[in-house]
Amino acid sequence: MAKMTKEDIISTVKEMTILEVKELVDLMKEELGVDPSAVAVAAAPAAAVEEGPSSVNIVLKAAGPNKVAVIKLVRELTGLGIADAKAVADNGGVVKEKVDAAEADEIKAKFEEIQAEVVFE
Repeated sequence: MAKMTKEDIISTVKEMTILEVKELVDLMKEELGVDPSAVAVAAAPAAAVEEGPSSVNIVLKAAGPNKVAVIKLVRELTGLGIADAKAVADNGGVVKEKVDAAEADEIKAKFEEIQAEVVFE
């Protein structure tokens, strides 16, 4: 196998989903005994200045092909009843309000796993 450059690695990571990056981090911890999140923590103050708001609203734009899974996830996240969760899946709308960025990324990854489209506002 040809040796990858740092730029190759970065371009590959940019194409990954959040879930794939998490799995990569876990594998690095297991295989190499390295915790890359410790490096990220050291860089966090600079990144925090560049980032947007600390809390966001999660808005469902499209349920995608698996509406039943979307309804279940909306119910899990919000505690809504079936009819209200179905209305969100059918029409889109705010799923959760004022969610911190880390939790929002986790929730977005869950929606992406079931092929639904969400955005942050």
